Amino acid sequence: MKALRGWLPVLFALACLAVGSAAAGDRPERITLHGALAQGGLVIGRAPGCVTVRLDGRRIAIDGQGRFVFGFGRDAAPAHVLEAVCGGRTVRRPLTVASRRFPVERIDGLPERSVTLPPADLARRRKEIAAIMAARAARSALDEVFTGFIRPAKGRISGVYGAQRILNGKPRTPHYGLDIAAPEGTPVVAPAGGIVRLVGDFLLEGRIVVIDHGMGVTSTLFHLKDIVVRGDERVRQGQLIGHIGRTGRATGPHVDWRVNWGDVRIDPALVLALSPRKAAP
Repeated sequence: MKALRGWLPVLFALACLAVGSAAAGDRPERITLHGALAQGGLVIGRAPGCVTVRLDGRRIAIDGQGRFVFGFGRDAAPAHVLEAVCGGRTVRRPLTVASRRFPVERIDGLPERSVTLPPADLARRRKEIAAIMAARAARSALDEVFTGFIRPAKGRISGVYGAQRILNGKPRTPHYGLDIAAPEGTPVVAPAGGIVRLVGDFLLEGRIVVIDHGMGVTSTLFHLKDIVVRGDERVRQGQLIGHIGRTGRATGPHVDWRVNWGDVRIDPALVLALSPRKAAP
């Protein structure tokens, strides 16, 4: 529980918010938001009668029911503007994003080759990073993101989103996932339904799966022992996709679960807080 204190206070920001007019029904002015207006938060919105939604000028996908999704990165600034075109009118609403304090995690004993990559590995890493970015950039009409998420595995939370990592005594980029530690071979399931966009065996991530949940939201799972799904396969929430391992850069068996909205890295713990079901079956 100590490792979770960095994000628990943010859960107080979770609520259904009415932005704009308090009028009942499907008036264009009524935009509802559900989620954490905080660094790392994912927000689900509904804007009945609206045809276009933008966050800070960035156009957001909106479905036929007026539903949309957006999120904020670890270092998001506090001031943002949500803009919707509804019934020929433009509605603008300011959003204030809460800042968070993130822990520092020290991890020692990693092979030096995986901390500071030798030149021979750099070309491979460029290709792997490009493949991950392409998978996360996939756009589909899926609406699985609106059904909620579950934890992909049972186990101990061993790493949290946003933590500044010091690897073998050297400061590195922050951690952007939720680490779940469990014995090797523990089942790993799809946290939400979707389409498998990438299956691979990468230098640092080990065996990896990327699942597209729709509306620009993806899950990525690292360090798997094995993978039992294929690229382009449609998967349902809770379906087995592999087992916990320690492939890639890992000091012990665990799965590193990451959530993205496009290129924005989201806190999986806050995504779970949006959902009625939180545990792997």
